[in-house]
Formats: sequence, structure tokens, C-alpha cells
Amino acid sequence: MEKDRKLFGRMPDGTPVEEFTLRALGPEDRIYVCKIITYGGAVRALTMPDRDGNPVDVVLGFDRLEDYRAQDKYIGALVGRYANRIGGAGFTLNGVRYPLFANDGPNSLHGGAVGFDKQVWTAEEFSGSSLTLSLVSPHMEEGYPGTLSVQVTYTLSEGGLAVGYRARSDKDTVCSLTNHSYFNLSGHNSGSVEGQYIKLNASHYTPAGPGSIPTGEIAPVEGTPMDLRTAQPIGAHIDDGFGQLTMAGGYDHNWVIDKHAGPIWLAARAWSPDTGIAMDAATTLPGVQFYAGNFLGGCPRGKGGAAYGDRHGFCLETQFFPDSPNQPGFPSCVLRAGEEYHSVTVYSFGVTDSAGKL
Repeated sequence: MEKDRKLFGRMPDGTPVEEFTLRALGPEDRIYVCKIITYGGAVRALTMPDRDGNPVDVVLGFDRLEDYRAQDKYIGALVGRYANRIGGAGFTLNGVRYPLFANDGPNSLHGGAVGFDKQVWTAEEFSGSSLTLSLVSPHMEEGYPGTLSVQVTYTLSEGGLAVGYRARSDKDTVCSLTNHSYFNLSGHNSGSVEGQYIKLNASHYTPAGPGSIPTGEIAPVEGTPMDLRTAQPIGAHIDDGFGQLTMAGGYDHNWVIDKHAGPIWLAARAWSPDTGIAMDAATTLPGVQFYAGNFLGGCPRGKGGAAYGDRHGFCLETQFFPDSPNQPGFPSCVLRAGEEYHSVTVYSFGVTDSAGKL
């Protein structure tokens, strides 16, 4: 396995950043490949077979550590200590107010100035198809109480990529962890995703106000362009003159996943008519942020010199709802001292015919 573990680059202080290659064997000896770097725990590549058996890399990424450090789009990264936005860059817990770093206007986004996406994770365990990374976030890092110990396990199989998250804190805190991969099921270098199809298993969403901070309402999608319960091209209504879409420049909202029997719930399905590659996202968490990459442009060039522009990738970030620490009507994101945070998200892959049938 030495060939599957190599130096990817070094941080300015000399800390090494490694790349790990996970492999799995599918039907007809088709090989599934996932590359992960320890900087931000980022998924750098994810190669799946198309309908003809040809390998397609379906996530955006970079060839150099310097480009990961230069970009500000969280490409492929693990995000924490709190995924998404916290309004007013602060929250109150147990009667104590905790100010956070405001890195998104007056709000805090994805953990603050130096979130988990900008740190070098430690490789704990590595097999041919699985990698466990760990990180310790000290008490009051970015303003969050408690020393938080985190483990994330990536497991690749012929069915796709599973991401398991575990965390413990020595003090009461808030915690919501996710992965911020940008998917393009036609291939990372294929351009716009607006012609790819999306279906969300969600009858409600959380409308947002200024700064994309939720208002606290849980609103039905019925009769609005936010109704993605029936599969449609991502670009079909993304530029409709609907207030929520114009405010965010397109889809960039939290949907409330419709729960069903079982411990893990289907959040979304997406597929590409070009390659036939289909992806299901299932999770144990209550929400999913569907972001259509509205402001993706301005990155360094991607793998192989690919140009990444606006809407060249989409995200399905499983999560607690944005601003949950300040919204008593949302599911609680509080992690009590000594208890374990545990969530699982599975990105499953298959192929479809031209009509989107698996």
C-alpha cells in the first residue's frame, strides 16, 4: 500500500500533507478510486464508471497544495466545528454568550477563520479501502467551548463512498460536521452542472433572510421553485424570480429531509444524462444544503488545468440546520460533555439510462 500513501506537499511551517488513495473493485473488475489529502481531510478525486464502463472523476479538486490553500470555496474539505452559517457570529449556551469569528459579513461560516478545512488532519488508520482521520480542536478555538476530539472515516466500496463522523467534547458545545465536495457527474472538467438532474427528498426547507441566515421558519416547498421532489435539471428554475433564489444567486439553501423507516434517510438523487452516472446521498442528519456552486468561479485552475467556473459543481452538504444554535425551533446541535456526536453520510453511485432510470 506504500504506493497509495504519498507526500502531497508541505505547509509553510514544514508540516507534511499526505495523499491517500482508496480502491475498491466492482463488477466486471471495474476499479473505484478515491483520493484524500490530510489538508482539510479533502476528497481530491472520486472516480466512478460511466454507463460504458469508462472511469470518470466526479469531484472538483486541485493538483497542488498551494491551490487548496489559495482557494476559499472549501473544495472537497471536511467542515467544522459548525458547518454552514451562525448568525451574528455568536451563540448562547448554558447562559453564556460565545462570540465567534465573523468571516461571512457579520456572520460566522464553516467554523470561522481557520476551520477544520484549513487544518492538517492526522491519519490514524489506513487500509486499501478505508481511511480514518483525526483532529483535536482546543477549547475556545474560533470561540467554541470545549476541547473537541474528532474522527472521520472514509470507506470506499463498489457502492460508493461512506463518511462516518464521531466527536466528543469535554464541555458542552455545538457541533455539526460535513463534507464540502463539489460533484460534477459528467466529470470534474466538463463545465456547467445545470443540465444534470437533481431530486431532493424534502417537503420543507428553511427560508433565509439577509446573509443567508434562516428566519426560523420551516416552510413547505409546494408551489415554489424550491420544490425539487420531482427530478428536474438543476438549471430548470435556478434563475426564477423567486426571492429566495435571487437573494442567494440560485440554490444555496437547507432542505428538511423527509424521514422514513430506518436509521439512514435518502436526502437526494442526482444524475448526468451525459455519462449516466447517478448518485444518491443518504444521511442520519436532519438537513441537506443543496448548493449549486453559484459563486464557484475565481478558483485556481483545477486538476489537469481544468477551469472551474460558476455552477461547475454542486454540493450536497448533510448537516444540522444553519444557525441552529440560535434557533430553538430547529433540531438541537448541542453536544453535551462526554457524549458522542455520531453521524453517517453515504454517497452511493450507479448508472442510469437516458431517462434517468437505474
